[in-house]
Amino acid sequence: MIGQLILEGMSVSLDAFQISGGVILFLFALTMIFGDGKPEQEKNKITDYKHVTVFPIAIPSIASPGAIMAVVLLTDNHLYSIQQQTITTLLVLLVIGITCLILLTANKLQDKIGNYGITVISKIMGLILASYAVQSILSGIANYFGH
Repeated sequence: MIGQLILEGMSVSLDAFQISGGVILFLFALTMIFGDGKPEQEKNKITDYKHVTVFPIAIPSIASPGAIMAVVLLTDNHLYSIQQQTITTLLVLLVIGITCLILLTANKLQDKIGNYGITVISKIMGLILASYAVQSILSGIANYFGH
C-alpha cells in the first residue's frame, strides 16, 4: 500500500517497476550462472565475526529487488483487496519461515551434496531465475502497451 503510494507520487508506473525489477533479477541470475562464487569472496572479507548474525551474507539474495517487486505487484491497491493483500503478507511470512529452516539446515545439506552439487544447483536455479526475470520483463512491457 505505502510502496504503491510512493511510486505513484514519483510518477513511476507498476509496469516500469516490474520491468526494472526483471532486469535487475536477470542480472542477478546471470551472476548465479556465470559467477565465480560471490559468497565465498564475501566470507573472506569478514573480520568481525560478532556481526555475521546481524548482517548475514544471504539476506541480499533473499530480499532482492525481484522479491520486493513481486510483493509490490501483488499488493497493488487498484487490483487487490485488503483481504488478498493480507493473504500475500501471510504467504511472505510463510516463505520467510521456510527460508529460515533451509538456512538452519544448509550446512548439513552442503555436507551431503558437496561443493559440486551446490554449484550445479546454483546454476540450475540461476537459469530458472533468468527465465522468471525475462517473463517479468515481457509481462511489464505487455501491460504497458495494453496487451
